[in-house]
Amino acid sequence: MEVLTFLANGFSLALSLQNLLWCLVGVTLGTAVGVLPGIGPAVTVALLLPVTTKIDPSGALIMFAGIYYGAMYGGSTTSILLNTPGESATIITAMEGNQMAKRGRAGAALSTSAIGSFVAGTLTVVALTFVSPIVVDVALRFGPPEFFALMVLAFITVSAVLGESALRRLTALFIGLAIGLVGIDNQSGTARFAFEIPQLLDGIEVVTVAVGLFAVGETLWVASKERAIVDAVMKMTDSIWMKAEDWKRSWKPWLRGTAIGFPFGAIPAGGAEIPTFLSYAIEKKLTKYPEEFGKGAIEGVAGPEAANNASSTGTMTTLLALGLPTSATAAILLAAFQQYGLQPGPLLFVNSADLVWTLIASMYIGNVMLLVLNLPLVGLWVKLLEIPKHLLYAGILIFATLGVYGMRQSAFDIFLLYAIGLLGFMMRRYDFPTGPVLIGMILGPLAEAQLRRSLSISQGDWMIFLQKPLSATLLAITVLVVVGPWLMKKRKKN
Repeated sequence: MEVLTFLANGFSLALSLQNLLWCLVGVTLGTAVGVLPGIGPAVTVALLLPVTTKIDPSGALIMFAGIYYGAMYGGSTTSILLNTPGESATIITAMEGNQMAKRGRAGAALSTSAIGSFVAGTLTVVALTFVSPIVVDVALRFGPPEFFALMVLAFITVSAVLGESALRRLTALFIGLAIGLVGIDNQSGTARFAFEIPQLLDGIEVVTVAVGLFAVGETLWVASKERAIVDAVMKMTDSIWMKAEDWKRSWKPWLRGTAIGFPFGAIPAGGAEIPTFLSYAIEKKLTKYPEEFGKGAIEGVAGPEAANNASSTGTMTTLLALGLPTSATAAILLAAFQQYGLQPGPLLFVNSADLVWTLIASMYIGNVMLLVLNLPLVGLWVKLLEIPKHLLYAGILIFATLGVYGMRQSAFDIFLLYAIGLLGFMMRRYDFPTGPVLIGMILGPLAEAQLRRSLSISQGDWMIFLQKPLSATLLAITVLVVVGPWLMKKRKKN
């Protein structure tokens, strides 16, 4: 089979000493940032974007992907031992896992979490291997109208779930679209939103916006909300290895969590929170031990942790095959691809097949590395919580400043970095989601280009989007996403 041939070639490249090293660096960093509350994969990848421009694209992307799915593993450690979720997707793990730790079963909770993440990660990478080429074959038949309709759907669906208020979500999206339009228009040569500032004529760098919103803005926000941790780290009094009864109660939740997490990650549904809560609800309904839920049920850790890790691989599927980010971290990964002149999507599998399949093969290897890192070295990860927070946050800001300045040695870039960072802080302060800003900035110019191509083909006739069956279907789904919740709410009131 052709897919297996590509995968074998990917393994031959991924197993080189250099790529193995980048994979190890990525999953180690990912585990570390998953453990640290408030410092997630989006912040870390954004922080590293400016300083990895000289690294080989394969190595850098392998490292970034490792950070992403490594953080999904690492968040469980803090959730279980400290009752403090390192990532929002590990809230459920904190609920049940910490209760297990209080009952003297911290080792079993950590074990089912790590093994469940490994099972989910491996199974979903297999799914990614075989599903991506199918999605690519379909996407290669897309024309400009279909791609424009798909991007409109991505705008609406991602904005529909990242935040509490629809108005705030759409406002964040339009801020991103406006930032993406800054600079000289490639077709007309007209300056847009430059305000007669020469430094803005070339546009605003995606890296600067990513680092400003996530590394600077998020760090300022977390630092402003920092409080002393009241809960003490739980001691492990039991063995790290699971008992036969634990295996019996965990393997079905692992599989169910995997089946739930992968499709939710692949669609623009805003990350891993929804599948983890859904997995928990299903396990609570199917369990033979309902009295244990809320008091430390192992199924309540196994299922959600599998769903959490599976969703990250689902996100990579959509990112690689269609070029659509379905989470904030995926949007920054898209910026990482563009930093190297690569555009994820169907043509990436054609023009850069070696890079894509090396990245996919590295995900198999990374899952094995994570299993080894998370079980025996759990004590080391807990030690990270002893780092003084003020030193950690100050270090992030210094690193972000040096990284952005090093790109073009421009003082204006530093001013822009902190202006965007303050914007990110104010957005977090008033509950505006920052993810749609980056998604709008990255996809906005691409959507504009596809819109112009479509109208050029149709000689200005907007009906081209409804005359093409696939684009009409995608736009109809978009309308349903917008109108559906409003109609359901109105019907419920009546």
